[in-house]
Amino acid sequence: MEKQYTRQTLLTTPPELHQKLGNTDLCIIDTRPAEDYAQGHIPGATHFDLFGLSLVDTTAAPLKAFMHMIHHVLELRGVSDAKEAVFYEENSGMRAARGLWFLEYYGHPNVKMLDGGFKAWREAGYLLATEAAAPKAATLNIAERREVLATVDDVLRSLNKKGYCILDTRSSEEYFGTRVRAARGGAIPGAIHIEWTDNLDPSGKFKSDAELKAMYEKAGITPDKEVISYCQGGYRAAHSYVALRLLGFPKVRNYIGSWKEWGDRIDLPIETPKAN
Repeated sequence: MEKQYTRQTLLTTPPELHQKLGNTDLCIIDTRPAEDYAQGHIPGATHFDLFGLSLVDTTAAPLKAFMHMIHHVLELRGVSDAKEAVFYEENSGMRAARGLWFLEYYGHPNVKMLDGGFKAWREAGYLLATEAAAPKAATLNIAERREVLATVDDVLRSLNKKGYCILDTRSSEEYFGTRVRAARGGAIPGAIHIEWTDNLDPSGKFKSDAELKAMYEKAGITPDKEVISYCQGGYRAAHSYVALRLLGFPKVRNYIGSWKEWGDRIDLPIETPKAN
C-alpha cells in the first residue's frame, strides 16, 4: 500500500508535542550540536547529531553497511518502530530532515519533524531541560523502502529520461561550480536548482503548501514526475525530500551519495551551468 503524505503526517507543532510530553510511546531526538543540547533542550529529548555521517559510495556493499550502521545507532538512541519519533533542531532544518528520511527508509510508521524547531518551542514559552537522561536501547524493526533512496546507478539511469527530475538543493556557488567540494565542480546534467533554504519562511518553518507548490511548479517539478534530490552528502537533499512529501509528491528519492560521490567519480557526466 502506497504511503500517503501530508503536512499532518510529517510535521508536528510545539503545542502538539507539548501535549505528548511524558508519553511512553514517544521518542524525541535533538539533532543539534551537543553543546546546544547541553544548554537546554525539550524535556525528555535524547541527543543524536547525525551531521557528518555520510556515504560517498552507493554501490551495493558500502550502501548496505552504511544503512546497517545508521539503523544500529538509531536503536542505541532509543528509536523504536513502536514509538512515535520526532526529530528537531534549531529550525525546520536539514539535520532533522535527514533523521526523518532515515526512518522513512526503514519503514517507520510514525516519524515527524518539529516545524520551526527548538526556536519555535522556545518562543512558545515551554519549559526547557538541561539534564540529559541516558537513552535506553530499543528495537527498530525495519521494512526497507528502497524507493525513497537513490544510488549513483539510479541517477545515471534517470538522466535525460522523460518523467524524471533531478533536483539540486545546494548553494548557487556549488551548482555553478564556483565552489568546488569534490574532485570536480558543477552539477549533474539537467539538474534543476532550488536551494534547500528556499523551502523555509523567515521564521525557520516550512513555507505553506501553496508557496512550495508554486515554487516547484515554476521550475517544472510536478507530482507526476519522479524526483531525485541531491546536495553534497544527502542532508539538504533530505530537506527537499520532506518539502515535496508535504505536497503529497508520490515519487521522491534522496540520492545520499550526492555530489561528493558524483563529483569524485571522473567516469560520470557533469555540466557547468551558466548563470543567467
